Amino acid sequence: MAHPKDLTAAEGQRTAPDAQLVAERAAEALFARDMASRMLGIRVLGVKPGHARLAMTVRPDMVNGHRICHGGLIFTLADSAFAASCNSYGESTVAAAASIDFLAPAFEGDELSAEANELWRSGRSGLYEITVTNQSGERIALFRGRSHRIGGSVSTE
Repeated sequence: MAHPKDLTAAEGQRTAPDAQLVAERAAEALFARDMASRMLGIRVLGVKPGHARLAMTVRPDMVNGHRICHGGLIFTLADSAFAASCNSYGESTVAAAASIDFLAPAFEGDELSAEANELWRSGRSGLYEITVTNQSGERIALFRGRSHRIGGSVSTE
């Protein structure tokens, strides 16, 4: 396989397998340093350019006084999926704005997954939509994030 930095002569673009490798390496590097996501048990299930899927099991220490998953932790799961998707091109990218709509409660023991999809990317900006669902596929939250590329590489390679 070609090195991720190799470009096709005809298009000046990364080839599809190389772009996938860049996405995987970026997620690996990003989450190796993301102690907050690791502390919450957030796992990367899959990543590809502009897309990521992460999961988290709601533990007893994640529920609030209403015995439902704390909204801030659902936001964090969605935000981590947002980070994986917008950094999947290997370029350091951060959130410029984010919002969430909570649609249904999540409970202790629920397996939540957050699927992030790139809606638009141009220049230094991008727009991403993240859907959080439970193990039954029920929508728990919808998150939208706007990204800003800050320069530099996510990975140290």
